[in-house]
Amino acid sequence: MLEPAPDARLAKLEAFLAAQGRECLDWRYKGFGSLPTTPTIDQVRQHGVALFDLGTPMMTIDISAVADNLVAMSTWCSERGLSLAPHGKTTMAPILWLGQLMAGCTAITVANGSQLRAARAFGVPDIQLANELVGSADVAWVAAELAADPEFGFLCWVDSVAAVERMARAVTTAGAPIPVCVEVGAAAGRTGARTVAEALTVAAAVRAEPNLVLAGVSGYEGAVATAGIDPAGLQAVDAFLELMLSVHRRLDGQYQTDRVTVTAGGSAYFDRVAAVLGPLVGTGTQPVDVVLRSGAYVVHDDIHYRDITPSTRSAGPQLRSAIHVWAGVLSRPEPDLVIIDAGRRDLPFDLDLPVVLAAHRHGMESWLPIGPAQVTALNDQHGFVRIDPGSPVQVGDVVKLGLSHPCTAFDKWRAIAMVDSADDPDPWVTDVALTYF
Repeated sequence: MLEPAPDARLAKLEAFLAAQGRECLDWRYKGFGSLPTTPTIDQVRQHGVALFDLGTPMMTIDISAVADNLVAMSTWCSERGLSLAPHGKTTMAPILWLGQLMAGCTAITVANGSQLRAARAFGVPDIQLANELVGSADVAWVAAELAADPEFGFLCWVDSVAAVERMARAVTTAGAPIPVCVEVGAAAGRTGARTVAEALTVAAAVRAEPNLVLAGVSGYEGAVATAGIDPAGLQAVDAFLELMLSVHRRLDGQYQTDRVTVTAGGSAYFDRVAAVLGPLVGTGTQPVDVVLRSGAYVVHDDIHYRDITPSTRSAGPQLRSAIHVWAGVLSRPEPDLVIIDAGRRDLPFDLDLPVVLAAHRHGMESWLPIGPAQVTALNDQHGFVRIDPGSPVQVGDVVKLGLSHPCTAFDKWRAIAMVDSADDPDPWVTDVALTYF
């Protein structure tokens, strides 16, 4: 997975990942403690490990699918003149972040102060905090980092005069001014100024503070209460993006940076961002960069994002699911019921239960024909799978599960096996992704 970084600014991140190679994959990492020896990550990279030599449950990342997704999204954005600063909170996996940055992403986005400090420790050179920064210690730390490293690219959001005042007070005399975007929000949504007038008031407050720099306009269309993939839902998304556009047009010429950032775009509606905000690229009194923040695209999924990604509307790149969990069959207590060893501590369940994709039996060179199967419930450490009474699945077999919502899959795993291809009935592990939640 690792390749030499073409950008010298990525050297620190590359060095961080190289140092990970010395990490021993022992009992601290779920599933890896089952190996007869304790390999380092470097040894896995050099020699590989059979997936089914690891314990279950085990989460995997399909390297070939990730590579395809990186190319597909990079190409789609570049064809439209859009920048991409993917949300790192989805994976919190620096090995994937490096791949995204090497594929042309301009920054990594994070959600809070803890993730920000982690990204900085990894060596990410440009970071967007897609949130308000109001904790005094975090504000002072950011200002000090900017002062100490002129090459550090940083951007965060503000949505109120109160937030502006708190930030300004927290910047010490030793700190550098902090670039901010005025966040626009929607009624009954999340954060963000609700009207053009409110946003302009916040912008004026930023401009009046020497410790802050007005750098752009931000928003998250996915938080619009009535957003959806039906015509009315897409219209609500467009209306919100038009509100952002109105705020930007009123602020054109008042920004305090050479280039202006207008940023929106989660993983569901980035096609609408391209349609509504994309025409801003390179226009205005000050040049504009339209920056998407889609994070789930790098690994996609088999349920939630599969059903709502822009490609379902013929408006986005074709993406492949790269994440799966492999669970062992513990019991078949009833003819139509299988109990597996993966539960809520291993699988995302906030949006959908996992789906059964395939089954494997030790010694077989092809997939086991499991037949119709459905995950119907999860306990903490167990999953309930209803099967056809005639299914050949038995105790000791392994079930391959497709997941829904990457953001709540990665946080359950400190180490994730990276396989060349999850479509192979006997996958080969050639790298390991460590996460930092």
